[in-house]
Amino acid sequence: MFVQKVTKKVGDKVYVSYLLMENYREGDKVKHRIISNISKWPEKLIFQFEDLLKGKAITSLEDLNYAQGKSCGGIIVVKEIAKRLGIIEALGNDKDGLLALLQITGRIFTQGSRLHLAESWSKNHAVSEVLNIENFDEDDLYANLDWLTNNQTEIEKIIFKHRCKGSISEIYLYDVTSSYFEGTKNELSEFGYNRDGKKGKKQIVIGLLCDKEGYPVSVEVFEGNTNDTKTVSNQLKKLKEEFGVERVVFIGDKGMIKQQQIDTITSDDYKWNYITTITKAQIETLLNKHVIQLSMFDDELTEVTDNDIRYILRRNPIRADEINETRISKIKKIEDKIQLKNQYLQEHPKANVSTAQQEMLKLINRLKADKFINCFNEGRTLYINIAKEDELKELAKLDGCYVIKTDLPKDTIDKDTIHKRYKDLALVESAFRIEKTTLEEIRPIYVRKKSRTRGHVFVCMLAYIIIKYIIDTTETLGYTKKHILDSLDSIQYMKYNFEKKAVKILPSELMEHQMKMLEKLNIKLPRYL
Repeated sequence: MFVQKVTKKVGDKVYVSYLLMENYREGDKVKHRIISNISKWPEKLIFQFEDLLKGKAITSLEDLNYAQGKSCGGIIVVKEIAKRLGIIEALGNDKDGLLALLQITGRIFTQGSRLHLAESWSKNHAVSEVLNIENFDEDDLYANLDWLTNNQTEIEKIIFKHRCKGSISEIYLYDVTSSYFEGTKNELSEFGYNRDGKKGKKQIVIGLLCDKEGYPVSVEVFEGNTNDTKTVSNQLKKLKEEFGVERVVFIGDKGMIKQQQIDTITSDDYKWNYITTITKAQIETLLNKHVIQLSMFDDELTEVTDNDIRYILRRNPIRADEINETRISKIKKIEDKIQLKNQYLQEHPKANVSTAQQEMLKLINRLKADKFINCFNEGRTLYINIAKEDELKELAKLDGCYVIKTDLPKDTIDKDTIHKRYKDLALVESAFRIEKTTLEEIRPIYVRKKSRTRGHVFVCMLAYIIIKYIIDTTETLGYTKKHILDSLDSIQYMKYNFEKKAVKILPSELMEHQMKMLEKLNIKLPRYL
């Protein structure tokens, strides 16, 4: 090891830096590499350290006092990917931008509160060394959520333009979800249709717009009682006015895109196209009008055009079997329950038969089996009346059947491609799963104010962009998402001390699976921090 003095003249100014170097052999050649830049050390200390090296008092860094450093691999990787994806450009390099990048990184590797991120997590991770952030607390992070909300549109626009790079995708996928609260004080939380099955919990509604590859373009947070369809117009307006998109094929499911939304999408204001599905009742209407026939539903796609509207039909046999099995299991559950009820009525002569019958009817309604099962009593015995075989057959005629509806002209896109594009909505569902329940865990939401709630969800969206990039790039390795993130986060530096000055060096050799991940991501870790 040796200290290299580097002198550089720029104009009339002379700049001097000191680098800690080491020799290494690569084949028959001896090469040099930088271990650390020690230019910020006092000159006296640099010269003492150089004398120590020249006197051969130490032969390697291992002869110095050293200690295990902080986790740094995950932060370095996230920072590099955020730079590639235009996120750092969008956030900027001032304090707010750096704090936002910290919140994104923290959301990827830990799902705690702002207090947890500012204290225990940051103490164990190389935040100051990699992100150049020091002297912040939870209040700074809460204020940063306000900053993110106030600047969200501009940040989204910059990331959007960076990703498009001149070619604007015309396929946009849209879906909504909800996220519930344990508390009741959040300013956006309201009671509404809860997709998490948490009755009696207030919630917010989240609308996520993605491009055709499943990368988020924009996210919006609504009050918890907002109807799904009412969230669509905001995203259409943003695509046109903020992102400057001239042509769009807007894709959403039947609960999202109804006639009112179709009218807006195709209006003179937009003149865009849509792909959606229709409800079972609408399928029945088309059957009654003889626009389609039941025989058209098959494993293979079938297409019908009516008044320039294309309907693409298919029966999914796997889904049909699942629905049939579910129906059978409901019947079995009700039969078992009524047997227990009758036994109870026999053993308890004073028990009210009417009450028992009402409980059975509630169960039938809860299982949504009232179309083929009814409950009645004769004396103190309860019975169920199950629909006849031909009635069950009529009920099951549309099992596994679905119809995709679009106004896209035939000469621009075929039915198979339309079907594939609609199936791409699964990419949005995947984003929601990761953001809500697996890696990021949007909830619990430790904020109450509207702007901070929106900022928190925006952080989750930005974090998902990075997570998706990592997942997509390393997919062929066959590792789980969690294993990849945990492995990157476990890379630590070693800290070597000399006269109260530290040299922070990353391992020259990593574990095999970590090296494979970094190779796939095309990221080379620095030798020192």
